[in-house]
Amino acid sequence: MTSQAPSEETGNCHNCGAAVDYHYCAVCGQETRLHVPSAGEFIHEFVGHYVALEGRLWTTLYSLLKRPGFLTAEYIAGRRKRYVEPLRVYLTFSIVFFALLKVIGPPLAPEGPPAAGATAQHAAEVRKESLSVIQLDSDSDAVRIGSLPKIGPKLKAFVERPANDQFKALAAGFFAYVPYAMFLLMPLFALYLKLLYLGSGRRYGEHLLFALHTNGFAFAMFSLMIIAGTLNLDAVVFVLALWLVIYLPLAMRRVFGGARWATLLRWIVLVTAHMLSMLAAIVAAFGLAILG
Repeated sequence: MTSQAPSEETGNCHNCGAAVDYHYCAVCGQETRLHVPSAGEFIHEFVGHYVALEGRLWTTLYSLLKRPGFLTAEYIAGRRKRYVEPLRVYLTFSIVFFALLKVIGPPLAPEGPPAAGATAQHAAEVRKESLSVIQLDSDSDAVRIGSLPKIGPKLKAFVERPANDQFKALAAGFFAYVPYAMFLLMPLFALYLKLLYLGSGRRYGEHLLFALHTNGFAFAMFSLMIIAGTLNLDAVVFVLALWLVIYLPLAMRRVFGGARWATLLRWIVLVTAHMLSMLAAIVAAFGLAILG
């Protein structure tokens, strides 16, 4: 049995070889009329697949920002094609948030390079405060940190670096590790919800779906707050922060139901647990930056 190379002339798909009679293969979905993409087509494909800037985005964005829990409820009900996928929603807004944070900078970042004397004085103060907490062995000149001798010298070296270098190292560690840590916290966030709603009959996948939508919303709010803060729109920042606080319990009640007082109690436990998890992730990122 001989095989024939797929081509437009034979009416076969270039990808799987199946017979085709239109512009798309019914078996694998690939286009049958192929050409080298232009720069504009390549950019459009990249944006559509990786940044989610497509027609469905605007419907998704409106529903996500204005209607707490609506997207999750729609997805569970089976109405999915009209909205951007939950994972893409989360990734899009998390990328936007960390990009804005990196470009604009954290609120406490130094605005400009300080004078050399001020830098040296500040570094000396940092070293003095740090060394007052960390005991030094006068004989071996090594840091006593339990039974981890490899950590001591690295921590001591970090403490003795200039303040600007310390800040740069911590910032690099933050942007290198925290975005991945936040993504890895989504299953843990869903687990918290699963435990809080034991006996409700809800599957873990529903809680994970809710985690992606609500945390995507949080990244969107934080991004808008960064922009508003840069423009000195304090009133807008306050409104966004207020909506961020009340959004989650409203979303929980829409998706999972329950009495108001029970939802409020679950919300307090969920936020506390998630904040502690995020704090641990950030501390771990800083630790990797110091010891790296």
